Amino acid sequence: MDNFHFVRLMLLFIILICESVIADIYLHSPRGGNNRLDEENRNVQNQNRLFDSQNNNRGGYNVGSLYYYAGSTLPIEWTNQHSCSNPNSHCEIILQYMCNDQVRDGASTQTIPLNPDDCRLGNCNTDKEYGMNENFDYYLNCRSRERNKGLFTADQNLNNRNRAVNTRQNPNGQRYGYECPEERDYYPYWGPTPWMDIAVLTNDATRCPYYKAESANVKPRFGCVMSSDFLVENFPRITLPNTKEACEVYRYPTNDPDGMKAEWKEVPAFGIGEPDCRETQFSRDNHLGNGIGGQPLVYNWTVPNTVHENCVMRIRYNISTGDYDGWNTTYNTNVNAKLAAKVGLSQNEADNRGFILENNPEVKVFSDANFDLELAVNTAQYGRTFEDRSFAFAIRPRPAGTEGRTISNLNVRGKRGNIVQVFPSVEYDFVPNNLEIGTSNYVHIQWTGSNTNNPNNDGNGQARSDRNNIVQLGEPTYDEGSLKSFGPGAVYGKYGVNYPAHVVNSSFLGLSQQDLLHLAFNSPGQFGGELSQLDDAGTYFDLGLRMVSQQGTYQYMCTRNNDFSNRDQKGRVTVLPYLTQNQAIGWGGGTLALADNKAKIMVEQGTFSALQSMRMEEWTPEQAIASNRLRSEPTGDKYASNFIVVQPETIMTQSGATFTVQMQVDPDASEVEIYRSKSTDMATWTKVPSSVSGSTASFQVDQGGVYVARSHQNLGPIIGIVAACVVVLLVVIASVMYFKRNPSSFEKLKSGARKAERSVQNKV
Repeated sequence: MDNFHFVRLMLLFIILICESVIADIYLHSPRGGNNRLDEENRNVQNQNRLFDSQNNNRGGYNVGSLYYYAGSTLPIEWTNQHSCSNPNSHCEIILQYMCNDQVRDGASTQTIPLNPDDCRLGNCNTDKEYGMNENFDYYLNCRSRERNKGLFTADQNLNNRNRAVNTRQNPNGQRYGYECPEERDYYPYWGPTPWMDIAVLTNDATRCPYYKAESANVKPRFGCVMSSDFLVENFPRITLPNTKEACEVYRYPTNDPDGMKAEWKEVPAFGIGEPDCRETQFSRDNHLGNGIGGQPLVYNWTVPNTVHENCVMRIRYNISTGDYDGWNTTYNTNVNAKLAAKVGLSQNEADNRGFILENNPEVKVFSDANFDLELAVNTAQYGRTFEDRSFAFAIRPRPAGTEGRTISNLNVRGKRGNIVQVFPSVEYDFVPNNLEIGTSNYVHIQWTGSNTNNPNNDGNGQARSDRNNIVQLGEPTYDEGSLKSFGPGAVYGKYGVNYPAHVVNSSFLGLSQQDLLHLAFNSPGQFGGELSQLDDAGTYFDLGLRMVSQQGTYQYMCTRNNDFSNRDQKGRVTVLPYLTQNQAIGWGGGTLALADNKAKIMVEQGTFSALQSMRMEEWTPEQAIASNRLRSEPTGDKYASNFIVVQPETIMTQSGATFTVQMQVDPDASEVEIYRSKSTDMATWTKVPSSVSGSTASFQVDQGGVYVARSHQNLGPIIGIVAACVVVLLVVIASVMYFKRNPSSFEKLKSGARKAERSVQNKV
């Protein structure tokens, strides 16, 4: 091996190890607590309160409880410190939620007790002083259960630590609320879990079939159980096996044939459908910020129909280097041998020079050097999971009359302070900052805040307090020429100004004057008081569900958080006169459908080689004409469908693969054909092979564009009838001409006809 290549490998090894030590994740929408609860200090008071985040203790928000309607769209936004969708590291992000009558934020920052006698009425599950996600019985089984001894432990000392609370990342079995450390560190977890899967985002989408099949959403779990009272009474003498065979013969005391038996129990799958699984969005190393294009890292969650008043969501982020294969490395794997091969050394030479996986190794990078380099390695963090959780929230039934319509949540993220003071949290912003919605669909505007932010944080109004409102921006003060258009219709409010429009001149989303006053002054629920900076308004506001009726682009602001020097809280809502739907689909495939089910895209696994941000729009023929982009019409007599726009309009598939598009067509139309053009200039049209069954047309494509159905009149029967009439007419004309030239033949014909008539009469 040449020296240059060897040095390159050595440096890569050092960089990868150094990057493995720190990588946080923070949830911003819904707001993540990072174990914080209504606290005034910059640092979290108790990092053991609910869960093991392993994040910086300055992260997290004070409050965040809201409610969401089933079927509504909720943007989940976060920042992660190290890269995803990047060869520098392995990355998986797991989104999950759980609902339970006992889920709560609590009123104290203390960790919920382990001894029931320390809780009210001797029951920690129901003592509302303490925050709780997982319950006491769940943790009790975890700390009584044998750990999975096939897992890779590096050089961490787990020899006499044999329970599921002892892991490579948590060898001492430190307790964090009632979270089970082994379940926290590994996914998919093999034992019972209270967490339902939302989505798995991964660098390697070929694992998606495995993730989906193994999800607790669709696959039952099994565990060895004994009664909680018996486990409390006999801890730590009991160690429950983690296999069926060992569990079925286990009893305590172990030498007593009449001892208490354990039960191998099945926990049914949640039965809510497999989770979404796709590639992660790109993020760079050492950067707790936005992704490509300056947009937040986001997953748009369709809130499930799991109606419950007490739910919580968590996000987990596993970050691992490429120094060992985490998927194929077990307790018995010789990791050092593989590491030696990776850097091009024999194992003996690698060991002698310090290229071994241990805490803080001293490495001789050059064989003839007289110095070593000590690497800051902690093998407990080599392949590390970070976590954040939301505050408790509610999922409520979808209101009657909203079926077939979208419900978009419009909320607020961030907290009081400038960017330095709030980091690694974020400053105020609306979520989503740029919302698109169709007319006759619904928006749910809601936010919450805290009165106990750090007293020294910058901001407007009363110190420590979060307040928000929505007021349409004022009109431009001078002519700025033609600017970017965000959709059809008028533009209301100028994004570049910092003064609001008077409420009587506002037409925000076509809402009533009363609603506009509620948005401006945080009422109802507030009467009187000093409201110039909303100091006397409450921290929580809920406008409720509103139908959006007026198209256009609406640009709005928060009048309080508007220090232009370092705070500028603004947002935009574009109301379109047609339906739209967005979905990110990658190698694992997926479906994108309009809310009215008039069009659907189905992508099979392996069709895409990378994540595609797909979008679908539905235009009526009148809207297509009004867009001034319809330069010519496709072949045919009339339109048999609406125009369906699919983006991106470039080729998205690999190796000639195609995906399926289905669209609704007029079932009474004849000879329906599908045509494609570009949505930016519909001048030329290409016929797309398709099949039509009833009111549905299906076709295969490899790219987006605008698709429409045209009918063609069936001329075959008409031509046949006309031809028959022409033949009959020619026969008549020829007969007349013949008999004129041959009168005797005509007389014979008449004579024969009279004889035939008399013969028929005689017979009758």
